[in-house]
Amino acid sequence: MATAAKNSHTVLIVDDEPSIRFLCRVNLELDGYRVLEGESIVDARTQLETERVDVVLLDLNIGSERTDELLEELRRRTPPIPVVLVTGSADLGSPDRPEADAVLAKPFAVDELTGTVRRLIALTTAERQA
Repeated sequence: MATAAKNSHTVLIVDDEPSIRFLCRVNLELDGYRVLEGESIVDARTQLETERVDVVLLDLNIGSERTDELLEELRRRTPPIPVVLVTGSADLGSPDRPEADAVLAKPFAVDELTGTVRRLIALTTAERQA
């Protein structure tokens, strides 16, 4: 059930697959979050420049682009924006890749999605209040 507290939190979904964005958006909205979407890294950067975002769901590969650079940008922000790396690939072991806060392997269960977002928002809210 949605709560007023969740309504103040925004999740940005960055994935080039419309069906994944739709699945995430619907379920996160049902859980009470405001949801933004981007189908490219350019879309994501535009949203991040104009909107306050609490968590980013970021596909590992968007088209032919790897999202390492955007992930690194999100880690450098003050405060950093938590990132959930969403991937259908097993290629997560690059030592050069900035670390994500969580990883969701496609296909994932809706409870994994909403639980991960809920946990990251709770952690960042607690850190900002400390």
